Amino acid sequence: MRNKLIGLGLLLAVILAVVVIKTHQASQKPQVTLNGYIGGEKIGVLDDPEIVKILHDKYGLTLDYTKLGSIDMVKGDTSTVDYLWPSSQTALELFKETKSQQLVNSQIIFNSPIVLYSWDIVTDALIRQGIVRQENGSYFVVDMPRLIDLVIQNKKWSDIGVNDLYGNVTIISTDPNQSNSGNMFAGLLANLLNNGAVVDDASVDRALPKIKQVFAQLGYMEPSSADIFSQYLSTGVGAKPIIVGYESQLVEFAIANPAQWQQVKSKVRILYPEPTVWSSHPFMALDGKASGAITALSDPDVQRLAWEKHGFRTGLAGVQNDPKVLNIVGIPDKINKIIPMPKPSVMGKIMQALQ
Repeated sequence: MRNKLIGLGLLLAVILAVVVIKTHQASQKPQVTLNGYIGGEKIGVLDDPEIVKILHDKYGLTLDYTKLGSIDMVKGDTSTVDYLWPSSQTALELFKETKSQQLVNSQIIFNSPIVLYSWDIVTDALIRQGIVRQENGSYFVVDMPRLIDLVIQNKKWSDIGVNDLYGNVTIISTDPNQSNSGNMFAGLLANLLNNGAVVDDASVDRALPKIKQVFAQLGYMEPSSADIFSQYLSTGVGAKPIIVGYESQLVEFAIANPAQWQQVKSKVRILYPEPTVWSSHPFMALDGKASGAITALSDPDVQRLAWEKHGFRTGLAGVQNDPKVLNIVGIPDKINKIIPMPKPSVMGKIMQALQ
């Protein structure tokens, strides 16, 4: 009798285990792995364990990626990837002009304004020149037309009181024919050289000589926004006095590298151009299975983590991003003074002139 009871107990245990396993398997999401190209500034997001877990557990999704400049990815071969995730709508529109039949769906997931990164001694000199001002004792605003005028006039750093730096005042960007931050800076520059009005196919020709002058001073240009920001931090004020980047980059660095941030935060300055342009990050699904990633990346928890850990402002209308949660001085609540980018045909002229 005792042996029969033991046997019955073992049988029930096996049945229970099978039921639990089958229930667990039934509750699991079918898993899909997508391959695509992304801008380097979003690597931290897709490598974030919390975000990876949400995408995997809640949506059955894994996003594999290769880093590539936004302009390069939309101009190159896209036949072997499921998605593209560039850093601007300009890249999206360029893609539509030549490969619209490949695009299944697209949606802006994140936003980040184009900013300038500089250093204390440079910022202090620009404040004395009346080109930079500090708002609310917190963040720094730069008068872009006046700063660009220094570059156009070939002013030296010593002319504005920065005697420790060699050469002319420059604003260093990535290659506008490879990377989005450089491309957007070129568009912003064109607008400002057009008296603050968005350049069109007729007016852009008048701005091109000065645009070429600004970029000609830069020599070699990094192909990636992530690369130029890394070089900015590692080589310092002598090599990179002012660079073009995304607001999100400093936030992500400070949160991910607290020890290194403590070493540089007293000298690093983030300058908000007036006006500036939004870098919008549209996810581009190139096949049906990639469309689900748009829903997954729009998940409120993914959006919250993208702001709190990586500095990306939400791509969802009406949602505010509170800079107080970042615990980083110098990030404004809102970015208000925005100018539109030129249309793709105009940007095409600018990019060709800068090749």
